[in-house]
Amino acid sequence: MNTYIFSYYLIQFCGHSWIFTNMIIRFLSFGEDSVADTFHSIGLMMRICQLLSILELLHICLSLEQDHFLPRLLQITERIIILFVVISSQEEVQGKYVVCLLFFLWNITDMVRYTYCMLAVTGIYFAELTWLHYSLWIPIYPLSVLAQAFAIYQSLPHFETDGTYSVQLPFPFDASVYFPYILKMYMIILFGGEHLIS
Repeated sequence: MNTYIFSYYLIQFCGHSWIFTNMIIRFLSFGEDSVADTFHSIGLMMRICQLLSILELLHICLSLEQDHFLPRLLQITERIIILFVVISSQEEVQGKYVVCLLFFLWNITDMVRYTYCMLAVTGIYFAELTWLHYSLWIPIYPLSVLAQAFAIYQSLPHFETDGTYSVQLPFPFDASVYFPYILKMYMIILFGGEHLIS
């Protein structure tokens, strides 16, 4: 099982390193112009890495990872909602600066986390990496939550005009689900969930 977990962490590390390196090289090569098409350049790899992270919930349930289930569930859920529902479904949002910032923040923490976990499986511990693993999320997680909230805020006008994911329910219910209201409630939950994860 250690080989499987090590391989999983290695794959995630390689994926997030590729994303991070690609973002840095594109920014150094194209400057601010690279920010506008960040999602188009690395969005697929980001979605693959985030979908793979669902396996971590299974790892915790099977005791392959020693972590708390609820905080990991909340983290994975919020990322999938932001990435797949808010960013991927609204092309107008994909070119915003906040998407680049969000990907940058997510990948910094994930590269450190997967490096630490990968080495921990083999029994190798570096004091600096351990400190970074347990300390880096303190400034980055609140920034990430703010960036996610800002991405939702920037997507609201597009969800309102397009009616994406808003549904009119048939006769016995005779009600409608207005998706921008759900996103606004989610923003409140997002800030409340920040305290659960920390």
